[in-house]
Amino acid sequence: MPQNEKLGLIAGNGKFPFLVLDAARAQGYQVVVAAIREEAFPEIESHGAAAVHWLSLGELSKLIETFQREGVRRAIMAGQVRHKQIFSSIRPDWRLAKLLLSLTTRNTDSLLGAIAKVLADEGITLEKSTWLLDPLLVKAGVLTRRQPTDQEHKNIEYGRAVARRLAEHDIGQTVVIAESACVAVEAMEGTDAAIERAGQIMRSLPGDPSTLSRALTVVKVAKPKQDMRFDVPVIGVKTIEVMQAAGANCLALEAEKCLLLEGEKVIDAANAAGIAILAEGG
Repeated sequence: MPQNEKLGLIAGNGKFPFLVLDAARAQGYQVVVAAIREEAFPEIESHGAAAVHWLSLGELSKLIETFQREGVRRAIMAGQVRHKQIFSSIRPDWRLAKLLLSLTTRNTDSLLGAIAKVLADEGITLEKSTWLLDPLLVKAGVLTRRQPTDQEHKNIEYGRAVARRLAEHDIGQTVVIAESACVAVEAMEGTDAAIERAGQIMRSLPGDPSTLSRALTVVKVAKPKQDMRFDVPVIGVKTIEVMQAAGANCLALEAEKCLLLEGEKVIDAANAAGIAILAEGG
């Protein structure tokens, strides 16, 4: 057990950072949290970390100095940082401003990849965000009581083809499909907002008879060269609740590339809502 080793945790929003913190403590790490002020939940303060430091999204130098002062040489990035926050809310320090100016594209992969390189240059290795959470990675197969229908399988096949092209360009990783028609694609707004928008679009269509079924299928893929250090696809109970409200009855994921944040609670929620979940690939 690494009783004296310190592990850095760069915490965004949601439950993901709490799961990493619990898993790291269970394995004997002393966890030093760098909580992103615009994103992390206040409850991270009282979750058993050795230290919690609050910093803003643009304070890359402060992040490095904090970890170096604490003796952190390995770190994990966990929790969502909303894309629109990256490009609207931050006031970059000199180090981040220089990094931003050096980027030829400003998508998530290029930005976070560049930050990871800066950290590495300063002696801080960014580990896979799933490193301590392998049991929560989705396994291949139908995860729910209900199997996808024939039409849902067609939606999944079409949705995967569309989503993979989007993911190639780091636009988003989720599409919402109805009868092999693409209703919504994810961009900066995030998965849940894309699903909500699909539901709104379907409700805005003229009433029956309609040429398009209102039943939606959500397809979430990993990027072709998914960097498991950051931006890993995640699903939680909230996603199931958003799907139910939008009229989405099926969810397709990539095995071994997506985290079920609340484990069996996600499956239980899907079963209760009559939603089928299928994981393929991996």
